Amino acid sequence: MNKLLSIGQASKVLGVTIQTLRNWDKKGLLKPDELTRGGERRYKLETLKNINCNIVFRNDNLKTIAYARVSSHDQKDDLIRQVQVLELFCSKQGFNYEIIQDLGSGMNYYKKGLTKLLNLILEGQVKRLVLTHKDRLLRFGAELVFAICEAKEVEIIIINKCEENIKFEEELAKDVLEIITVFSARLYGSRSKKNKKLLDEMQEVINNNVN
Repeated sequence: MNKLLSIGQASKVLGVTIQTLRNWDKKGLLKPDELTRGGERRYKLETLKNINCNIVFRNDNLKTIAYARVSSHDQKDDLIRQVQVLELFCSKQGFNYEIIQDLGSGMNYYKKGLTKLLNLILEGQVKRLVLTHKDRLLRFGAELVFAICEAKEVEIIIINKCEENIKFEEELAKDVLEIITVFSARLYGSRSKKNKKLLDEMQEVINNNVN
């Protein structure tokens, strides 16, 4: 018997948002296999496996944005790998895509690339957003950007949606240290002994926790 999946389960299988599936239904791109008495969509796993992604995803001339980010300069190799994964995925799907890269903290909402991405979304120029991992967008607050995407009918594809990012703790520690650096510099001055002492102590704590 072919098990029926809820819309939430189907979204995880395809790596898109629930709103994207609703939009596809309205546009006739991917109809649910059944509807419950309450009007909830149900999908067969076999149907999801056999859909033609090139037809479903490539339905207009709007742009796909593939976004890559790392926190620091010493992670540039990881940035290159992210871009390669994004390029391979988008090319395979036949997307008309553009790569946007950022080098900066996941807690920084004012990065050049992120600002460009948000402007393109708000201007209605983006059809879909592709990420290697959710935290590449923002460390905290990614859901807010996803909500904006849903409001603008921008599809979200997270390639490694279920894969844990093994560098999460290390990058989070760097992001926290960056915040402490900024605020302590404002409190004590960037060259003060108090500032240096505080940063040294925090760096030691972070190193101990990460290692």
